[in-house]
Amino acid sequence: VQLQACGGGLVQAGGSRRLSCSASGGAFINYTVAWFRQAPGKAREFVSAVKYGIGTTYYGDFVKGRFTISRDNDKKMVWLQIDSLQPEDTAVYYCAAASFLHDNHYGTERYYNFWGQGTQVTVSS
Repeated sequence: VQLQACGGGLVQAGGSRRLSCSASGGAFINYTVAWFRQAPGKAREFVSAVKYGIGTTYYGDFVKGRFTISRDNDKKMVWLQIDSLQPEDTAVYYCAAASFLHDNHYGTERYYNFWGQGTQVTVSS
């Protein structure tokens, strides 16, 4: 499956942004899709994931209700809604996918074998 992330940009603190991840190829419904982010000088971290099939959602510990992930299997799309953006949210956001991923692995990037190119989100204070 091929992934393409978009929707990043420059946002003022307190604003919102909706990131999109579009997929092509493969049976999309069989893939867990996740968002990771990487801030300058920091390791990539897990943000959120939506499970294949029933669409159970998972969030990183830092999310605190500001992020919402959703998917549409017919459109082969996953979105990440980010509200109340803060400067510390500045990062490159990547979408990633893995087929039939075990629930224990949704937050671990090495289990995702398909990655989009990333989209930059910059939050100004």
